[in-house]
Parts: sequence; structure tokens; C-alpha cells
Amino acid sequence: MPVISTNTSANTALRYLNSNSAEQSSVTAKIASGSRIQKASDDAAGLAIGTKIESDVTTLQQAATNASNGASILQAADGGLSNISDILQRMKQLSTQALSGAVTDDERAFIDAEFQELIEEIDGIATGTRFNGQSLLDGSTDFVTGTGVDFMVGSDVTDTITVEIADVDATALAVNALDVTDTTNATAASTAIDTAIATVSQTRAEVGAQISRFEFRGDSIATQTENLDAAQSSIMDADIAYEQAKLSSAEVLTEASIAALAKANQTPESLLQLIR
Repeated sequence: MPVISTNTSANTALRYLNSNSAEQSSVTAKIASGSRIQKASDDAAGLAIGTKIESDVTTLQQAATNASNGASILQAADGGLSNISDILQRMKQLSTQALSGAVTDDERAFIDAEFQELIEEIDGIATGTRFNGQSLLDGSTDFVTGTGVDFMVGSDVTDTITVEIADVDATALAVNALDVTDTTNATAASTAIDTAIATVSQTRAEVGAQISRFEFRGDSIATQTENLDAAQSSIMDADIAYEQAKLSSAEVLTEASIAALAKANQTPESLLQLIR
């Protein structure tokens, strides 16, 4: 029924114009941001899952750094252990020299002078091998075997690797009271040094095993991060080709709605021609 007080056609055209315009704005935002989900109403479940995955990825990225730090600490410790091993080898050489019948107790005193300096240097290296201000080899920090320091290397607080490094100062190696001033003491020193060398070698093996574990965990974290990034992308990222097609359709519909609204607004004026 033709009327002039209520323009139903214009109202309908306006409703479609608003709807098409909103769709055009929404699609434009998705293309501009690259994200399929601009607000919770776009995909509430997808937003929840994607946000959780994003949190896991962020955590894993830090876990990768933690794993790298753990390996670096152990590598620093291994460097110190290597130096201590070299010192023990020299001490073994000196004790063997002191056992030679070609030297007298006077010469043994000279040999012992170096021997005692090397004992002090073991303590120096054990204390001086530090990471972030913490000594790694003298048993004075939580890195000591039996306590250990945890490194979170996963997306959950239970995903940890505990770093433990044995105390290898002169006292722990039982070389602190040795001397080579005579053949009897030199013989005892030689035996004790053999034991100390074996202890340091075992500690280096344990440190190397922990380094290997951190390296494999780092590779695992990288793989997990890559897979989670792909999963998040499939949920959260916009398909640009698909969104561009929707944008083109929305633009056409918006233009059609504008044209229809303009035409509908002319209808009452046209009806007035009937009463003139």
C-alpha cells in the first residue's frame, strides 16, 4: 500500500546498508590486522584456544632461553673442571719427580713449593669459576650436588631440569694437605692425586651429560614452538584471499544498499504527485 508517513522501503534499505557496511568494516579490519578474530563474538572458542596457545608459545620461548642459560652455566663449569684436571696432571708429574732417586730432599722442597701453589690454584679456580656471580665448583652455592638449581624448560612448571655440579675444591678432592717433601709423602700424594683425577673426570662426564640434555631439550622446544605457531595461525590468522573476496562482495552490497536507499527516499515525493 503506497503511503507517505512511513517509508518502509527506506527503512529496509537502511537496515541492509548498516549490515553490509558493518560487514565491510569487519572484513577490512581482518585484512588490515591479519587476524581472523577481532573480537570474542567472531569466534569465542577459537579465541580461547588461540590465546592459550599464544601463552604456551610465549612460555616456550622463555624456556628456550632457560635451556640455553643452563647449558652456558655447565659449559663454564666444564671449563673450570678442565683447568683443575690440568693442574692435577701437573701435580701428578711433580709427585712422580719427587719419587726419583735423582733428587734429594732439598730439591723436593723446591718441587713442593710449586706443588703447594697448585693446590691453592685449585681452590682459586673452584671459587673463581662463576656464572652471574655464583661460584660453580666450590660447593658454596645451590649448584652443589644434593641441592641443585632448577631450570624451567617447558610450558608447565613441572618441566624442569636440575643442574647439580660436584664440589671440586682442594678439600673436596682430598689434596689440600698433600706435600712431596719426602718420598713417603710423595707416594701418598701420587695415590691421592690419581683419585682426584678420577673424581674430576667423573664430574666432567656428568656435566657433559647435563649439557647434552639441555641441548636436546632446546631442540625439542624449538619443534614445539614451531608446531604451536602453526596451530595458532590456523585458528587466529585471517585467510587473506578469502577475506578479500568477502570484502569485494560487501563493497558491492553496500553500494547497492546506498542506491536502494536513495531510490526509496524518492518514493514519498513521487507519491505526492498523485495529489497535485
